[in-house]
Amino acid sequence: MPRDAAILAGPAEAAAPRRRPNYARRYAWFVVPAAVVVVAVILFPWLFTLYVSAHDWHLGGARRWVGLENYQKLFSDARFGWAVARTLLYTALAVVLPMLLGLAAALCFHRRFPLRGLARTVFILPMMATPVAVALVWTMMFHPQLGVLNWLLSQVGLPPSLWVYSADTVIPTLVLVEVWHWTPLVMLLILGGLASLPTDPYEAARIDGATAWQAFRHITLPLLLPFIVVALIIRTIDALKAFDTIYVITQGGPGQASETINIFLYLQAFAFYNVGYASAVVVVFFAIIMLLAALLLWTRQRVKVT
Repeated sequence: MPRDAAILAGPAEAAAPRRRPNYARRYAWFVVPAAVVVVAVILFPWLFTLYVSAHDWHLGGARRWVGLENYQKLFSDARFGWAVARTLLYTALAVVLPMLLGLAAALCFHRRFPLRGLARTVFILPMMATPVAVALVWTMMFHPQLGVLNWLLSQVGLPPSLWVYSADTVIPTLVLVEVWHWTPLVMLLILGGLASLPTDPYEAARIDGATAWQAFRHITLPLLLPFIVVALIIRTIDALKAFDTIYVITQGGPGQASETINIFLYLQAFAFYNVGYASAVVVVFFAIIMLLAALLLWTRQRVKVT
């Protein structure tokens, strides 16, 4: 009887699930350091910025709690309103033009022609330079008397321009620098999308007698749309927070004609030492960026390849 019981109990014991070791405690040793870094580098600075934005605080002086007074002052500040308008105008121009030119360049470089690799390399060279170096070179080129751009205009019979030294032309001129600098990035992103497109739809369109424009309109553009949206997101966020190029070339001038949100923020924090007010600008600017990023990401999710 005991022997039979042991025989019957053997398979049951063998089939019983083994107790798995608890890996949660082991994983915690890897997660906790990363969580500490995130809190120290990201979360704490933002909480401290929110705390400072609720104070009237000039560097070297005492802090005074003012609550939402900095935000009320900010939304009634005409100078900040104009800075927001200039930022949106600059962003719109610095996104639309590189997107169009980058798409055209990607379609051109996607075709096979002699020395295509060399042409691609030369085209992406501006993207390799640092923004400060780019700004210094273009500053010399924009000089009304000594700049090469006005000399080129004189060679074709056009009048000289004041470029960044005029309030009427400073924003378009800064956009020109941005377009020259970052159009290659858009080209690379879209060129990668072109390289991944299937060839079967084009063969079917060729058999049906479709023209090149019809193939682009009904095949290439819909299939490229997800890649175009990704390039649009990257360019929008990058143009919205542009600072170094604008500051090196104009410092926000002439007057306040090129003073974007970032320039306004820099002046409040490091020229006027109004840290509390500058922190409120940071919070509002971050909210604007998050709103636009959420809108673009929502657009990205809505774009489907059919």
